[in-house]
Amino acid sequence: MVRPLVAALGAATLLAATPTEQARPPRGAVLVERFFAPSLGVTKHYLVYLPPSYAGTPTRRYPVAYYLHGLSGSESDWVSLAGIDVIADSLIAGGMSEMILVMPDGDDGWYTNWATPRGYDECANGAARDRAAPTFCVNTPRYEDYVSRDLVRHVDSTYRTLADRRHRGIAGLSMGGYGAVMVALNHPDLFAAAASHSGVLSPMYAGPHPFAPPARYFTSIDSLEVAWGGVWPSVAPAFGSALAAWEARDPARRARRLKTT
Repeated sequence: MVRPLVAALGAATLLAATPTEQARPPRGAVLVERFFAPSLGVTKHYLVYLPPSYAGTPTRRYPVAYYLHGLSGSESDWVSLAGIDVIADSLIAGGMSEMILVMPDGDDGWYTNWATPRGYDECANGAARDRAAPTFCVNTPRYEDYVSRDLVRHVDSTYRTLADRRHRGIAGLSMGGYGAVMVALNHPDLFAAAASHSGVLSPMYAGPHPFAPPARYFTSIDSLEVAWGGVWPSVAPAFGSALAAWEARDPARRARRLKTT
């Protein structure tokens, strides 16, 4: 199942970036759900896509793939902007194995456990946002734990999933692409496949662009702040004010460590 899962994650992620008009095959169902996430201390919303055969085959279980949105996005982006449900229906009609898709609200949390946590009140009293505090602010910003612990457990206990690593994958766009790879690297016991579309795979990378040896990396927080520019207020609390905290959250460095173990 791992190879089909990898192919499905990649295909759906790429196709979701450029949805096309086509005749609709048998449709799955998209539900808007919510649950209490202990790692965040708040109730969070998510969308779930149930494949076409789900309702009519009550004993069948399915692989599950998690799709993470980008910065300033929401749980609805993969459906409302990318049409991933339409794409999944089409891929399934073309022979792809049916699977459940889960799209959680990740705020602007970078899907990491924040290095410099802030509470709900501090978030709510901050700069004006395009979303109300109850849908954006959390009590404890442990976003990696939210995805890898709270959400996976909730989904496996709520839907008919094949609840093992071999049948579970994760993907994302931009900030979500970063989160997908980092969560998978930190939890290889949970995820057999990961896919990143335009993801931030080396937050400290300083060039050259595109990637080519010899690679250069930023060596100070000041230089990182300049490089990240307008995104800095979002990423700074998550990644912290120490280089060691940034290095610990760098997927490229994390992958190299795995390669040498």
